[in-house]
This record gives sequence, structure tokens and C-alpha cells, in this order.
Amino acid sequence: MAAVEPPCDGPSGTSLPVWDRMTPTISREELHAKIERGDRFHLFEVLGPMYFRKHHLPGAHNLPPGQVRELAPQLVPDKHAEIVVYCWDDG
Repeated sequence: MAAVEPPCDGPSGTSLPVWDRMTPTISREELHAKIERGDRFHLFEVLGPMYFRKHHLPGAHNLPPGQVRELAPQLVPDKHAEIVVYCWDDG
């Protein structure tokens, strides 16, 4: 699992479980390259539904803040799958 800068950790507990192959962060450029190459990975944006409807990355799925821990294992049950989590922070 990788998080795109800025990282999405905070008081709301919106981080996904840590697995052995975790890479803490990748750059926006690295994410863009993965998308352009057609790499196989799961892309999630941790945004409120209103923001996700207006603005999201191509192929991204929404994980609303506060629901990450309960929804992530359901959406990606394979703990060996590559996951990229993007978090937007206006503060």
C-alpha cells in the first residue's frame, strides 16, 4: 500500500491497515506514471462523497473519511494487492 503525498493520517483514524509490502508514500509523478502505464493497482481517494463526485482521479474509488477501516477490507480482500490511497487536505 502506498499513500500519495500528502499522507492521510490524522485524528479521524483514516489510515488503512499496514501490510508487509507497504511503501509509505509515492509522489504525484509516480502515481501519474502508474496510471499512464496501465499498472494494475487499486486506487482509492479518501474524500467526502460530495468532493469525490466533483473531483477524483481517473479510475479511483471513494473511501469516505471515517469509513476507511471498515470498507477497505471489503473492497480489497486480497492483502497482497497493491493499493494506493490519495488524501486531499484543505487545511
